[in-house]
Amino acid sequence: MPVRDLVSDLGVALGGSQFRQLAILGTGYLGTWLALSLSAVAAPADLPVFRPNDPVTRSGFERFYNMDYARAIADMEKVAAQHPDDPYAVNNLANTYLIQELFRMGALDPTDYANDSFIGTPQRPATTEAKNKIKELLERATGLEEERLRTNPNDVEALYARGVTRGMRSSYTGLIDRSWLTALRSAVGSRHDHERVLELSPTFTDAKLIVGTHDYVVGSLPWAVKMAASLVGFSGNKERGIEELYAASKGGGEASIDAKILLALFLRREGRFDEALTLVRKMTQQFPQNVIVALEEGDLLRAAHRDKEAVAAYRKVWDAGHSGHFPFGSYELSAVNMGDTQRAMKDDTGALLSYNLMEEASHAAPDLRQRAALGAGEIYDLQQKRDLAVKKYNLVISLDGSSKWADAARKCLREPCR
Repeated sequence: MPVRDLVSDLGVALGGSQFRQLAILGTGYLGTWLALSLSAVAAPADLPVFRPNDPVTRSGFERFYNMDYARAIADMEKVAAQHPDDPYAVNNLANTYLIQELFRMGALDPTDYANDSFIGTPQRPATTEAKNKIKELLERATGLEEERLRTNPNDVEALYARGVTRGMRSSYTGLIDRSWLTALRSAVGSRHDHERVLELSPTFTDAKLIVGTHDYVVGSLPWAVKMAASLVGFSGNKERGIEELYAASKGGGEASIDAKILLALFLRREGRFDEALTLVRKMTQQFPQNVIVALEEGDLLRAAHRDKEAVAAYRKVWDAGHSGHFPFGSYELSAVNMGDTQRAMKDDTGALLSYNLMEEASHAAPDLRQRAALGAGEIYDLQQKRDLAVKKYNLVISLDGSSKWADAARKCLREPCR
């Protein structure tokens, strides 16, 4: 039976959420949703070796890791023009467009990927322009890779590049088109390409990013889903996946940063908080303007039930962001997280102060303002300050009446939330 038929049967047999768990496995740059904002203040020597290995490529990646997507794309466009036959150059450009669009869509919330589904949920649809551009670049990269592989089926660099392209295609079709069958087909091809790379060149550690990620995720799935995954070429073992990601993180290649970030995520899921904190704190030192990594330290401490330390970590992010230290990314999330943590500690006074910090943030995203206002309103209700609570609930609704936060606010307007 052809793989495509097995994939179709698998999708029917598993149904929605479990099938989506398998489909999303093929993400070529799965780690970059956390690595998006690595700081441009890092010296070039702090970055791994990218391909093509030239100054413009390195500049593009520094800007990419700083979330300065417009200038990163300008650099990557130059490189692609200078290296029209290099699939790595095209992949780099496609990846920058893809991550830029996923970030704009709100599909890169780390908490989505820390739960059992491993799936992000976009808050906004992709634009037609971005979709067309990404698809065009993926097709161009695939053509270059297939041409090289027709000449030499064991071309390790072309196999690796095709695996990355297929991984990005899986990300695109899963997170943007929400086409899980197509995403799973690309995921199967991505993993097989990188397994072949490791057969031909066992020291090619970059290939262990996708293979290790798949091993960990499949190893984390329920038994029935794991067995079904084996039908289309996926096997998995959590411990082996973590070992492979450690190897990729120490390899010094272009996947090493993403591997460290994925390790921190997976180690958190395994309750190995000290290991994860060690990784995150090293990255915070290496990339001091990376707001996502800075926030992750607080998230890890909170998951480890070290709530006072988590509040201190979030406060540090807020103070740095409010003084302009984080030019990109939503540092304001630190106020919401700080307030949520303080509420869990039964420190309603501190939580209220944290939520109300959002009033000082003139450019905070509407959903963050909604979350903060809703939390503050609920505390005011607990304090029997109904007028202040109603004011907060009305603010939530005025920001976006169609959101789940607005639905919660309407319930609290009908009856005090205590």
